[in-house]
Amino acid sequence: MSVEESWTAPIKEESGDSQPLVNRGGFDSHTGIYSSLFPLSDHLKVPSDPDLGIASFVLSQFPHPQVGESKVALIDSATNQQLTYAQLHRSIQSLACGLHHLGVRKGDVVFLLSPNSLLYPTICLAIFSLGAILSPANPINTPSEIAKQVLDSGAKLAISAPEELHKLLQTGVPTIITSRQSDEDSLSIEELTECCDPRELPEIKVKQSDTAAILYSSGTTGTSKGVILTHSNFITTTRLVRWYAEATSSQNDIFLGFIPIFHIYGLAFFGLGLLTAGITTVLMPRFDIQAMLDAIQTHKVNNIPAVPPVILGLVKYCKGNSKLSTLRRVGSGAAPLSKELTDAFREQFPWVELRQGYGLTETCGATSGFVSHEDAKAHPGSCGMLLPSCCAKVVDTETGLALPPYGKGELWLNGPTTMTGYLGNKEATAATIDKDGWLKTGDLGYFDEDGFLYIVDRIKELIKYNGYQVAPAELEAVLLGHPDIVDAAVIPVDDEESGQMPMAYVVKATASQLTEDQVIQFVAAQVAPYKKVRRVEFIHAIPKSAAGKILRKELILQSRRQIPSKL
Repeated sequence: MSVEESWTAPIKEESGDSQPLVNRGGFDSHTGIYSSLFPLSDHLKVPSDPDLGIASFVLSQFPHPQVGESKVALIDSATNQQLTYAQLHRSIQSLACGLHHLGVRKGDVVFLLSPNSLLYPTICLAIFSLGAILSPANPINTPSEIAKQVLDSGAKLAISAPEELHKLLQTGVPTIITSRQSDEDSLSIEELTECCDPRELPEIKVKQSDTAAILYSSGTTGTSKGVILTHSNFITTTRLVRWYAEATSSQNDIFLGFIPIFHIYGLAFFGLGLLTAGITTVLMPRFDIQAMLDAIQTHKVNNIPAVPPVILGLVKYCKGNSKLSTLRRVGSGAAPLSKELTDAFREQFPWVELRQGYGLTETCGATSGFVSHEDAKAHPGSCGMLLPSCCAKVVDTETGLALPPYGKGELWLNGPTTMTGYLGNKEATAATIDKDGWLKTGDLGYFDEDGFLYIVDRIKELIKYNGYQVAPAELEAVLLGHPDIVDAAVIPVDDEESGQMPMAYVVKATASQLTEDQVIQFVAAQVAPYKKVRRVEFIHAIPKSAAGKILRKELILQSRRQIPSKL
C-alpha cells in the first residue's frame, strides 16, 4: 500500500480466521502505517486546481459580502477596536496593491517583526496574495538573532512594529512600520493601505506548489532552521482548521488569540483557519493572565487555543474565578500536556472541555486532535487521533522497524502538510525527511489500540541514567503535582558513574519553605528508583519559547556553570 492510498484506505479484514490487515485503531500490520480514522471528505482533499494560492482560498471562504459588512472578524483586546470581514477583505487587497507599488514581487521574501495585532492577518494575506514569501519572527528576539534570520531568508523588505524597528537597523533592509506612533519618517502599513486602489493590482498567478512562507523553528534542540511551507501546505491546514471548528461545533464561538501569529500554531488558527470559518477572534498582543481574564469576561470568550504553561497558570491561580464562566473549550498544543495537569484542570473547571492536539512547524500545524469531548476525557495524556489526510509510523529507534500499538518509538508523519524542507540545508532536510516522504519528528510516542496518540518526550531530550531512558516530561508532571511548586523543568546533567542524571529546576510558590531534599523525596516516592531526581535548583522562572516549550538548552548551559563549583 502506498502512503497516498493509506490516507483514504478503509479499515478492512482478510477473509477466514486470519488477523485483520488494519485494526480498529487504523494500524496496518503489513505496512506498519497508522491511518486517520476520520473520513477524508471531498472538501478536505487538496484542490485539483494547481493555480490556487492560500490568500485566494481564504478570501473565497469569507462570509457573503452582505453578511461580511456586519460580521466581526477580529477584535483588539486592548482597544476594543473591531474589524469586520468586509473591512478585512478590503484592507488585504489594498495593502497587496501598496506592496506591489513598492516593488514586492512574486518570490520576494518579506520579513515580519510584530506582536499580534489587527493588522497581522492583513499583512500575512497581502504578502501571500502577491506570491511573495512571508518570514515572521518573534519580537523578543535580539538584534543579532533577527539579523541572522533576515540574512538566511534573503528578505528584500521588512515590516516591523514601531517599538521593534531599532532591531532591524543593522540589517540594512528597507523597512515599513505597522502603524505610525510618532513623527518618524518611516512609511506605515496603515498609510500604504489607505492610499492604494486594489483595482490597480495586476493579476498575479500563484501556484499551490509555490513557497508561501519560511518559518523558523524554535531551535530548542539545535540551530534554528528555516522551514519551507507551500501554498498547498497552508490550504490543507486551513481546511483542517475549518473542518475541526465544524466538527466540534465551534463556528459560533468567540475565540481568544494570544498564541503569537509568527508561530505556526497562531498562523494556522488566527491568521488563516478561523477566518475561513467566519469566526470572531479577540486578539491579544501578548499573553498576560489578568488581561486574559478581563478579555474573557468583556467579550464573553468561549474558546481558547492555548499551551501548557497557560493551562498551568489557570490551575494555579484562577480557581473559582467568575471571569471564566463563559469559557467552554480550551485546546492545548505546542508542548506535551501531562495527564496530571489535565486531571487538575478538569477538576477545577468541570464545565470546560479540554482537548490536546499535536503538530509541528514542519507539518504546517496540527496532525492529531480530539473531536469528541468524551474521547478526550477517556484518554487523558493523549493528543488525540490522526486528523484527516495524515498518516504515521512509530519506528523503533534501534532497529528501524515499524511498531504496532503500544510500541514506543520515534513518531514519523506523512501527508500533504509536510514541509518541502529546510532552507539551504540539504543535510538537515535529508536527515528529517526520508526518500518516501516520511518526516521524522524526533518525538518519542506510541498509539494505543484505538488509534489515540501519546507523546512521551523528545528523543534527544531523554536522559540516559545507567542505561535506562528517563523522560523529563514524566518527572515534570510529577513535580507539578506538588502544591508548593509553580513550575518545573528537568534536564540531564553529566555524571561520571551513571552517564547522566536527572536534575530539576523548580519555581516554588511565594513564601514557600520547600527544600531540595523535600523535592527529591517527593519525586522518589512516585517513580522507579532509576527515574529519581538527583539534584534540585530553585529558580525564579523556567525559560520557555513563545510556544510554551521549555528551553532546556538554556538550563543545561546554566547547570554547567553551577555544578562544577559544588563538586
